[in-house]
Amino acid sequence: MAYSGISVSRRGVVLGAMALAGCSAGRPKGAAPPATIEAAVAGAWRTPADRARDAFRHPVESLKFWGLQPRQTVVEFWPGAGWYTDIVAPYVTATGGRFIAADLTPADPDGQAMVQAYRRRLEASPGLYGKVSFAAFGPGSGAVAPAGTADLVLFLRNLHDWMAAGLAEKAFRDAFTALKPGGVLGIEEHRADPAATPDVMASSGYVPQAYAIQLAKEVGFELAAASEINANPKDHHDHPFGVWTLPPVRRSSPIGQPPDSKFDHTPYDAIGESDRMTLKLIKPVAAHA
Repeated sequence: MAYSGISVSRRGVVLGAMALAGCSAGRPKGAAPPATIEAAVAGAWRTPADRARDAFRHPVESLKFWGLQPRQTVVEFWPGAGWYTDIVAPYVTATGGRFIAADLTPADPDGQAMVQAYRRRLEASPGLYGKVSFAAFGPGSGAVAPAGTADLVLFLRNLHDWMAAGLAEKAFRDAFTALKPGGVLGIEEHRADPAATPDVMASSGYVPQAYAIQLAKEVGFELAAASEINANPKDHHDHPFGVWTLPPVRRSSPIGQPPDSKFDHTPYDAIGESDRMTLKLIKPVAAHA
């Protein structure tokens, strides 16, 4: 499958479609936006499957670490099925802020359907999600937001995709431009062994933390803090089908092949979700977009 010329596995489309289908059910259009991060995470519109992952993704702790505050303008790059959107957009709406989804621009019908389903779902519940702004992020995309207007930009488990597609540097540049001086770039990403080769690990879904920080610094960001909120010491980073061997994907065969019914998921389920870096990077106050 291709997103604006980017080669992406069909795994992403299938999982995204499944997630969208699951996330769409049971969301009341009239649900009141939550005024606190805790209330957003506890929102009744979130599905049981999404809630079950809170134990690994720690949304309350992560969003507070990144400094999410009332009345902020928040940009989420490639929100996928909207796991974090379902928390951040309602909170931003309730507190007088603005949410921008910088989505991919797929060229194929399956990808277009996934992105359009995400957009329709948000637009169908303006009382909950607010008036979401939609932007594009891809090889030929322009600004994701007016320069110097965003308070917080989020890269949530997609840096490895951009590395594989040659888009990582552009992602950091676009985020830097969008942010106000003093604005924050928050990153959650599968963390590789420190000795791993970045290009090799990107194909497995893992990224060395030092390399992610280096990419950010090269465009002007400063590292404010690194947290172990989403660390998982059980994850040894070496799995037959990359990070997707672990939950929630639980891949049992190479891309393009049917699932292997004989594959033993037990040791990987025991690990849980991946070990992840959680980074807070700042656009210096003296910086210009």
